[in-house]
Amino acid sequence: MGERSLIGWTEATWNPVTGCSKVSAGCANCYAEAMARRLAAMGMARYRDGFAVRCHEEVLAEPLRWRRPRRVFVNSMSDLFHEEVPAEFIRRIFEVMARCGRHQFQVLTKRSGRLAELAGGLPWPPNVWMGVTVERADCLWRIDDLRRVPAAVRFLSCEPLLGPLEGLDLTGIGWVIVGGESGPRARPVQEEWIDGIHAACQRAGVPFFFKQWSGRDIRKRGPYLHGRRWEEYPADPREAESGTLWEA
Repeated sequence: MGERSLIGWTEATWNPVTGCSKVSAGCANCYAEAMARRLAAMGMARYRDGFAVRCHEEVLAEPLRWRRPRRVFVNSMSDLFHEEVPAEFIRRIFEVMARCGRHQFQVLTKRSGRLAELAGGLPWPPNVWMGVTVERADCLWRIDDLRRVPAAVRFLSCEPLLGPLEGLDLTGIGWVIVGGESGPRARPVQEEWIDGIHAACQRAGVPFFFKQWSGRDIRKRGPYLHGRRWEEYPADPREAESGTLWEA
C-alpha cells in the first residue's frame, strides 16, 4: 500500500495506522474493511490481524523518501483519531508531516471529538489539511469540532452522502468533497442532496469537489454533475506572496 491512489481528490496514500471500527451510518459498507480482509487473505503481513487497529512504526518515514511533491491522503485504511491509536503516535505522524513541507497531507476523521481534544498538542504546519466526514445531517456536529482545530485548511468529506445536509454552515471551512457510495451494497445518492451542498458552497465561496455518483451510476454517469466536472481545490496555504512554496 502506498504511493499511488485511485481516489480522485488525492494522489497518494500513507497508512502508518491500519484498522478501524464503525461509529456512524457512513461506516456500514466500509471499503477499507473489505480491502483489509482481501489483503489478509493474500498474506500481507500488515493485515494479518485483519481490520484490527494497528500502528506501523516501519511506515512512519515513508513520506521523507518521496522526493516528488504530492498530495497525500493519510490513513485511507484507518481513522487516525481512533481511540486505540495512542496520542503519542498521532503526534509523531504530525511531526513527520511537518518535516515534509514539499507534500500536502490530507487527514480525515469521523472522530472529531478526539481530534478537537488532541489538536492543541499537535503541530499544524500549512501543508496539513484537516477534514471530517459528514455523511448525514445527524453528523453536522462534527463540523463544530473541526472549527476548533488550527489547521491551514479545514475540509468536509460528504461521502458516502446518505441524506440532505440542510442548514449546512460552512463558516471556517475551506473545501467540500461530495460523493456517493460505491460497491455492491451501495446506498443511492439523490441529486438534490448534492445540489444543496453545491449551492451552499457557492454562497460561501467554498471550493467544491464532486467525486462520484453511487452504485451503478458511477460508471453510467461518470464524475459529472449537470454536464461538467467539479474538481475545485482551495488555494495552497504554503504559497507566500512571492509565490514560493513553504518548505520544512
